Amino acid sequence: MARPLHRGVSGIRISGNSNDFWDSQVKDKTEKEDLDRNRSSDQSYLSFRFPFRLLFPDNSPPKYGATVNGFASDPFSVGTPRSRLKLTMLLLKSSLVVIVILALTGSFWWTLSISTSSRGHIFHGYRRLQEQLVSDLLDIGELSLGPSRMKEIELCAEESENYIPCFNVSQNLALGYSDGNEYDRLCGHASRQSCLVLPPVNYKIPLRWPTGRDVIWVANVKITGQEVFSSGSLTKRMMMLEEEQISFRSASLMFDGVEDYSHQIAEMIGLRNESNFIQAGVRTILDIGCGYGSFGAHLFSKQLLTMCIANYESSGSQVQLTLERGLPAMIGSFNSKQLPYPSLSFDMLHCARCGVDWDKKDGIFLIEVDRVLKPGGYFVWTSPHINVQSFLRNKEKQKAWNLVRDFAESLCWELMSQQDETVVWKKTSKKSCYNSRKPGSGPSICSKGQDVESPYYRPLQNCIGGMHTRRWVPIEERATWPSRSNLNKNELALYGLHSEELIEDTANYKTAVRNYWSLLSPLIFSDHPKRPGDEDPSPPYNMHRNVLDMNARYGGLNAALLEAGKSVWVMNVVPTSGPNYFLPLILDRGYVGVLHDWCEAFPTYPRTYDMVHAEGLLSLETIQHRRCSMLDIFTEIDRLLRPEGWIIIRDTTPLIESARALTTRLKWEARIIEIESNSEDRLLICQKPFFKRQAI
Repeated sequence: MARPLHRGVSGIRISGNSNDFWDSQVKDKTEKEDLDRNRSSDQSYLSFRFPFRLLFPDNSPPKYGATVNGFASDPFSVGTPRSRLKLTMLLLKSSLVVIVILALTGSFWWTLSISTSSRGHIFHGYRRLQEQLVSDLLDIGELSLGPSRMKEIELCAEESENYIPCFNVSQNLALGYSDGNEYDRLCGHASRQSCLVLPPVNYKIPLRWPTGRDVIWVANVKITGQEVFSSGSLTKRMMMLEEEQISFRSASLMFDGVEDYSHQIAEMIGLRNESNFIQAGVRTILDIGCGYGSFGAHLFSKQLLTMCIANYESSGSQVQLTLERGLPAMIGSFNSKQLPYPSLSFDMLHCARCGVDWDKKDGIFLIEVDRVLKPGGYFVWTSPHINVQSFLRNKEKQKAWNLVRDFAESLCWELMSQQDETVVWKKTSKKSCYNSRKPGSGPSICSKGQDVESPYYRPLQNCIGGMHTRRWVPIEERATWPSRSNLNKNELALYGLHSEELIEDTANYKTAVRNYWSLLSPLIFSDHPKRPGDEDPSPPYNMHRNVLDMNARYGGLNAALLEAGKSVWVMNVVPTSGPNYFLPLILDRGYVGVLHDWCEAFPTYPRTYDMVHAEGLLSLETIQHRRCSMLDIFTEIDRLLRPEGWIIIRDTTPLIESARALTTRLKWEARIIEIESNSEDRLLICQKPFFKRQAI
């Protein structure tokens, strides 16, 4: 209740029957009070105006008349000499100057005395204000454009079901690209997609892991029956078409061939079998032209993580089928650009009839292999070019093999073994090998300007990279998996980090993962009795498999998911605007990841991931002055996400509120969750609905 307004007494009423003496006293007292009141008012007026009169003289006529000398008489300075007035004015002027000087000096010293932490707090507060301003401006802009701008985003045409922006072969051919360069990635503003991609008519939710590794729905991928049964790479042929499904668990000898093949590679390296790859320092493998991922699927059971890369294919895509199986894959090629991985990223590179002509372009493709391969790592190549029997019938094959063998030697690779159509090389562990080569033999070492540790689709270099980084550590000297994920103090020093930072990041994500699962589990497993906090149902009821972390930092989410026993793999993405040491750190921990600009389309097919996580990404893009809109990023997330997939976004409250307003346009189901009472961040949990295209 509002408090009443109290008023003072306005006056005293005197009765008319008072005596004259009382009246006289009251009259005299009243006149005296009036005189005092007027004098006090004039003094206050003079004290307020006097400093300004010194600076701005008043040329108005005197209020109290003039003296015989023509100066205004001052009733409060009667009898005061003129010199005293001048002295007073001079003192006041001097005092004013001193006050101004002291104020400026104090402000200057206060600025210099601000500590580093104080400046950080000021910047932090400024950034919050900036984010709030951007959020408010976005809201105002949306409202000013009226209801038409707030309508739901339109659905893409049917031909966009498997469309990937930045990969348009027909357009590239029209622009004059050829010799394999038409498959290269070309991104621009026009390549952005402003509609929502619907799944095919007969699309079905993928089978849960691990069943989905061996059986996928035919309607979920773009492939013809002829492509299923056509010959190609070794692992491409290991499929069987069964009504609406493609099965990769055939009992034929072809399936057994994957195990025999991997066993053969292990023996060529000097190991008993593929289970000993871990002891040899091998954890991450880059599989070039991976077929449909059977090699990586087999090695996954041995705790090896295989990343598949292959060219863009409009139909029968190796990458699309591998991802549909719940295995790591992305579009990538050796045509003209460097891969978006740092130098010294993988323990092994594998190419089984991958279609790369290693003997072409003066060995520049082999130089790129050398760049991404860790010291002491292995390059495995299986090809008909290597078969000695074929040399007798085809001299061109023998010439190609000789070129590759000699160039590998000039890269300081050791030829470990050659059997049938397979050869294994080992990259040198010693930098001194490059200086001991004969003059003019092999490519030169890149200069510091050329040797970019984390390139982003730069043109292929014809010099040896990775020589200027502090990360030159042979794989046999690194801790084996899983100890490798916890880098020690000396290893973290290579990235300028302290062990406390990684420990804190890991602890935070352990808590986050528990919170995420407690929020999502009641909804994900609604058809299976489960209470929040209970253990997840055992396979095949594990819904999440492919996880995309859009701002992975140290790979903390990946580490926490694995430690919690989740049967997932994580594509750790480091934005191009983030620190350049994040991605090398992630790969050195034994995870997979890639560099990417989120204002461009991610190099993968639609409906790839079960869950997308983004912590701090919106703030990062805000600092970059919004080269693209939040809606552009969310539209790309929708393209990447499978129907009924989940989005978890953590960021500042203003940005989360703005993001929540956009989810209705994307038809996502969304809710905002408060994390901690004292936190400025909020969680936005969204789910993409399953909209089916109507059959015509």
